[in-house]
Amino acid sequence: MARILVIEDEKDLQEVLAYNLRQAGHTPFLVGGGRDALAAVAEHRPDLVLLDLMLPDVSGIEICRRIKSAPATKDIPIVMVTAKGDEVDRVVGFELGADDYVVKPYSLRELLLRVEAVLRRTAPTPSGGARTVMVFGKLRVDRDAHRVWVDDHEITLTALELRLLSTLLERRGRVQSRPALLDDVWGMSGDVTTRTVDTHVKRLREKLGEAGVYIETVRGVGYRFTPAPDHAAATGGSGGDVDGDP
Repeated sequence: MARILVIEDEKDLQEVLAYNLRQAGHTPFLVGGGRDALAAVAEHRPDLVLLDLMLPDVSGIEICRRIKSAPATKDIPIVMVTAKGDEVDRVVGFELGADDYVVKPYSLRELLLRVEAVLRRTAPTPSGGARTVMVFGKLRVDRDAHRVWVDDHEITLTALELRLLSTLLERRGRVQSRPALLDDVWGMSGDVTTRTVDTHVKRLREKLGEAGVYIETVRGVGYRFTPAPDHAAATGGSGGDVDGDP
């Protein structure tokens, strides 16, 4: 079903992952360190990367940064697998463009389900299908091309930031609670705190500049994309920080 590159230095775990991925119908490729990882990405052009962060040579964080910064590989989804489960580690991973973050120890069933979920979310549009381009006031979003413009000035978003923006924009005018966003954007419930949502909304607003006012804070509930561009101007946008909201 998918070509999956496993970057993991523990040989026993490599074998277990490879076996279970094959059982699920995937084709795994295995490397044990960061130095071989980028060459393997270029050689195999995987559909997904399972990336351990605690590697013996080059850190997994650096590998993620390089994959996501290269035009030829930036759209390859990455699932980080690590024993580092602090929220700050998760936030760094997501800000670098990781599509999911799984903390050791984990169940293989859960990991495979997360892999399937990421593959579904990042599957390319079938050839000939209509492109998903959304225009809203100063904002233009081309999801298929992973490109966003504000007043014809292109801005760079991570894969997670694009999913967050697209989810809010598609549901404009409707309040989205933090738990709902965790489930729909991050694909997880309870694995990261709702403060992570606040952190990403704040960063997204900063990147959007003048268009950041389209994302409104709903006190004590969550966030809402304004129903119309002129509505944000009339209401003054997010209305400022309330109860720790960005």
